[in-house]
Amino acid sequence: MRVLLVEDEAELGTSLARVLERRGLQVQHRMAGAEALQALEHERFDVAVLDIGLPGMDGLQLLQRLRDRGHTLPVLLLTARGGVGDRVAGLNAGADDYLAKPFDPDELEARLRALARRAGVADEPRCGELRLDRATGAFYWRSAALELTPRESALLAALMERPGRAVTRARLTGLAFGADPPSQPDAVEVVVHRLRKKLVETGVQITTLRGLGYLVQEVRAP
Repeated sequence: MRVLLVEDEAELGTSLARVLERRGLQVQHRMAGAEALQALEHERFDVAVLDIGLPGMDGLQLLQRLRDRGHTLPVLLLTARGGVGDRVAGLNAGADDYLAKPFDPDELEARLRALARRAGVADEPRCGELRLDRATGAFYWRSAALELTPRESALLAALMERPGRAVTRARLTGLAFGADPPSQPDAVEVVVHRLRKKLVETGVQITTLRGLGYLVQEVRAP
């Protein structure tokens, strides 16, 4: 899912982009309305997050220009103003959702995914160039399908739903082994070990967080 984030506070925008990217979204951060319009002329996005308090062309004006140009892109307005009048103004201007600062990144992610689903965007879990096809349950790296066992697939699917965030060992055990609990205490570690070998060439790795569980993340070249 490709997200256009328009936020003039550089530190906040960079932080939000990193949080969303760790969760499998592709984010482009722009700091002004004119930059956002230019990006939309050359690239495709699935959803946009607009800060109302932009300098020059504010978020409501930017939204109006998008709608005047025929853009049907789902838009979530982000603002420090949480009054009813502000929300009504944003929705009347053509916004699809509204979130007041401060907010929880989990809620922002959930709202963006909901907007994308309503717009018919395929919400496929991704980490780097690795993706899960929900329709078939198959994992692909670029265009190549990975050969995984059912237990490996179940474990990787759980990790891919939360890229960059830990999933507990107990949850992974339940998903991988279901109603047939393993007799060996290190059974999950065995599945993780096999997965790591199959992911070596993908640029994605599974990291062990002692006391917390495991997470999957993209390994970027230095």
